[in-house]
Amino acid sequence: METKPQETKSFSLPLGPIHVALEEPMYFKLELEGERVKHVDITSGHVHRGMELLATKRNFFQNVVLTERVCSLCSNSHPLTYCLAVENLAGIKVSPKAQALRVLAEEIKRTASHLFNVAILAHIIGYKSLFMHVMEVREIMQDVKETVYGNRMDLAANCIGGVKYSVNLELIEFIEKSLARTEKHIKEIVDIYAGDKMILTRTKNVGRISAEDVAKYGLVGPVARGSNVQIDTRKDAPYLIYGQLDFDMITETGCDVHSRAMVRLRETLESIKIIKQILRNIPEGELSTLLPHIPAGEAMARSEAPRGELFYYVRTDGTDMPLRLKWRVPSYMNWDALEVMMKDCEVADVSLIVNSIDPCVSCTER
Repeated sequence: METKPQETKSFSLPLGPIHVALEEPMYFKLELEGERVKHVDITSGHVHRGMELLATKRNFFQNVVLTERVCSLCSNSHPLTYCLAVENLAGIKVSPKAQALRVLAEEIKRTASHLFNVAILAHIIGYKSLFMHVMEVREIMQDVKETVYGNRMDLAANCIGGVKYSVNLELIEFIEKSLARTEKHIKEIVDIYAGDKMILTRTKNVGRISAEDVAKYGLVGPVARGSNVQIDTRKDAPYLIYGQLDFDMITETGCDVHSRAMVRLRETLESIKIIKQILRNIPEGELSTLLPHIPAGEAMARSEAPRGELFYYVRTDGTDMPLRLKWRVPSYMNWDALEVMMKDCEVADVSLIVNSIDPCVSCTER
């Protein structure tokens, strides 16, 4: 007696905005055929705070504090890029010492941010021991932030015209010892992520996006570099002292979740290389300069935040408050491409693919 094959059921599955597998409030409407995703609709706006309007109600100094609170993991990149835009507008020259210290803060934050993302990857696939180990290694960098800046997330390192802090010989020695510990552990973690069967099974050929689609969607950061697209603002348009530093642009060819994780892990080693170069040769000079009158006009600046290119635009009318402050964040482009990455994936891989773009909803829904 012949049995008829069962028809695959098609149905819609809501995911979010509050869900145990999602880091932040996002809403996905998944169109499924059985266990496979055929289409995804993304709805945002759950944490909209109106920060671009708030920026026009505050003076230039207050906006340094405001922009640092756009996002936690990119909390140093936002005030840095804002300060760069205002400095470009006013023609402010930042000393080489302040530039070096700005890069120091950026790369410390980048290392901690990347480690957090790859730790969450292990958490999502149920690899709890690896998750705890990576978070333990990240904690070394968190201790560095707390010791040098007095804070574990919002560093308050930047000001218009320079920085608010310096490092003495004692702090330099502490950072170098912490980097030695971190680097040793990261190299071990790189080997685990590169060869562990459980990780490879869950991440290889999952969430694929081609280099052509990267260009089509305008993707940036580790997401683009994971598809072998060479794009990094630190190399393409060097700012601060990045043009004087020796470091490599990391790319992977797999175009999948695993490649994006490996890009982040390998980039942490490049960040450590940058930090070591700075600590060996911190230039002499002032930490900051007196803030002149900010003239009427407009300017922009961009930097390479942990998630990719961060773009700031400022327009002024000669008063002490901006007429307009606009920022474009890397997550804005990256999460639009989830519809490509999730096409025909398993439902169980959805949260894994979302994590692979390291989305910041707070940045995007500002």
